Amino acid sequence: MTDAEKNDLKKQINLLIEKMKEDINSLEKMTEPVKPENSLGRISRMDAINNKSVMEVSLRNKREKLTKLRVAVINIDDENFGKCKMCKNPIQPKRLIYMPESNRCVRCADR
Repeated sequence: MTDAEKNDLKKQINLLIEKMKEDINSLEKMTEPVKPENSLGRISRMDAINNKSVMEVSLRNKREKLTKLRVAVINIDDENFGKCKMCKNPIQPKRLIYMPESNRCVRCADR
């Protein structure tokens, strides 16, 4: 991977990090506890609790991805960045663009 490609990828990762932070902020607001004093019917309250659970899973996944993106930004200048952790072959550039936090090539990730 050339230095220009690494710089482009670093910019893209930083943009993804900012978007992830925004998404996390909005999801945190959606996962606030459902207050029992709200004038919701029984079914509506159950729906609100169910939706909160779905949002909590999404929030957890976003936080995980944010952590992985931050690690990718730190490791991008490492000589092994962009190489598969298992087979040591280069990871396809399109995969790194789509999933910059990936550390395995498509073939090894399938296993």
